[in-house]
Amino acid sequence: MSPGRYFLWLTGCTLLLGLVFLFSPAVGPADSRIGVPEVWRAWRSPTEYPTAYNIAFNLRLPRALLAVQAGITLGLCGGVFQVLFRNPLATPYTLGISSGGSLGALIALKLGWDAAAWGVSCVALSAFAGAGAVIGTLFLFTRGIRRLTTNELLLAGVTMGLFCSAMMMFVMYLSTERQTFDMVRWMMGSIVTIGLRDSLAQLPLMALCWIVLISRTQALNQYMIGDEIAATRGVNIARLQTVCIVFASLATATVVATCGPIGFVGLVVPQMVALIVGHDCRLLLPCAALAGGVFLAVCDWFSQLALGWVGLATGRTLSSAVLPTGVVTAMVGVPIFLLLLRRRSS
Repeated sequence: MSPGRYFLWLTGCTLLLGLVFLFSPAVGPADSRIGVPEVWRAWRSPTEYPTAYNIAFNLRLPRALLAVQAGITLGLCGGVFQVLFRNPLATPYTLGISSGGSLGALIALKLGWDAAAWGVSCVALSAFAGAGAVIGTLFLFTRGIRRLTTNELLLAGVTMGLFCSAMMMFVMYLSTERQTFDMVRWMMGSIVTIGLRDSLAQLPLMALCWIVLISRTQALNQYMIGDEIAATRGVNIARLQTVCIVFASLATATVVATCGPIGFVGLVVPQMVALIVGHDCRLLLPCAALAGGVFLAVCDWFSQLALGWVGLATGRTLSSAVLPTGVVTAMVGVPIFLLLLRRRSS
């Protein structure tokens, strides 16, 4: 891979991400519409335009930051899992992390744990604990790290996901109508944040996972060739699998705890990026991460604007309503995934 090609693609993805941050403060429900020029005038003179500044930079920009962080994490972890399992259908939720996190969140909602500390709610902490419990259980029942195989891990992940899904249904069965409504809304996945403190609370942990996973790109390239060849070239297969699984799972659990289970980002983005830049992990994983951030941020734009457009078309007042972001990623991701499948079969 030539350095020119490497920097060209990374620069292109970074520019797209920059455009997201440029336009995000101006994107929101129709009842609080502010144009791009007004937004950046308010940024230069916040005392003259306090309302526009508050909406753009205390509400919309933090939301965009959270969407980009979650998208980067899901895109990167999806690429890592697809390489690690040598399976294009692998996602950040393959190991049952989403189901474990959702079960933890639903238990917190059922018990009425609505307190928060340092911007982190008990629901988010419970979701993180549930996802962490699934990860720990997987390693415990796959007979230790040194004997771990990807097939064992996939089977254990599917089993844990099914178990957690059954327990989620049980918790919802025991809940009131209001609790059930809150649970269903949480499971749809949403980008919800108030202020920069909320949107940046999980960034240190995510950034640590990003650095660790990106630093393994060379070893993952060797791993793609085959276990035996990679081992002869100095790659410790068991250690590589363990490090990638632990840190990718930890990052994914952070996203689930913060935003709920947002699907299809980690499934379709790495595959689309691989079609464009190839399968060299040194380029694939950084580009998948940046593209994931752009993809989820743009989907979040649509989640804020979609019902306003429907209201205009139907003559109803829906301008302030916002769709769950997970619904939009599914609506966008399913057709893309079907197109990718058709391309593979042709």
